Amino acid sequence: MNTEPLPLDPHIVQTLAGVTTATLTTVLLKKGLRNVWLRGAFPVRAGQPRLVGRAFTLRFVPAREDLATPASWASPISTRAAIEAMPAGCIAVVDAMGVTDAGIFGDILCARMRKREVAALVTDGVVRDLAGVLGTGLPVWCSGTAAPPSVAGLTFVGWQEPVACGGVAVFPNDVVVADDDGAVLIPAALLDDVVAEAVEKERLEAWIMQEVERGAELPGLYPPNAQNKARYEASKAPR
Repeated sequence: MNTEPLPLDPHIVQTLAGVTTATLTTVLLKKGLRNVWLRGAFPVRAGQPRLVGRAFTLRFVPAREDLATPASWASPISTRAAIEAMPAGCIAVVDAMGVTDAGIFGDILCARMRKREVAALVTDGVVRDLAGVLGTGLPVWCSGTAAPPSVAGLTFVGWQEPVACGGVAVFPNDVVVADDDGAVLIPAALLDDVVAEAVEKERLEAWIMQEVERGAELPGLYPPNAQNKARYEASKAPR
């Protein structure tokens, strides 16, 4: 497993920015992957742009009183140190075990992530200092907000290791796509195939929508039967 942050082809970023997470879940389902939607990760601001990036993972465990203290924020193993290791363009994926009464990040940490050009924060936990977080401009997907700090309920233990965010296994350098429907994981090894199939599915569904707007009935159209598949293929031919 490669834990060194890897770049992501800008063409793939641009392409996936035009593909909905709904489409991606369907494509991945056809490949046998049913558990790819990160539960509890919702956009804190409606209308955030769809974002794409390699996963940079962080992990919390339940709070242990000798470790989960304000003094731990200055430790070499801390969220502060993890943020300094985040590369530009990554999506920070934080396993907070679904804890919703301790905010894992606040405005200052999010401001630093924004300054480091991190693309987004995605977590099954919550943030604090909501007004300040929104003010940083960092796109965030989370389960809500809570005033108490992370150490009130969690202990930070590391970064760039496999995590379980929202019930989904996320490995460093997997690809995350997040939009108004939530966040979806694409395993790194499947990326090229998923991109190609997702683009074709979006094209097909755009054609189907045109047919629906023209008054076509759904049976035989969605999904398309052999006749409609032939019509669709013909529509792609140069004119």
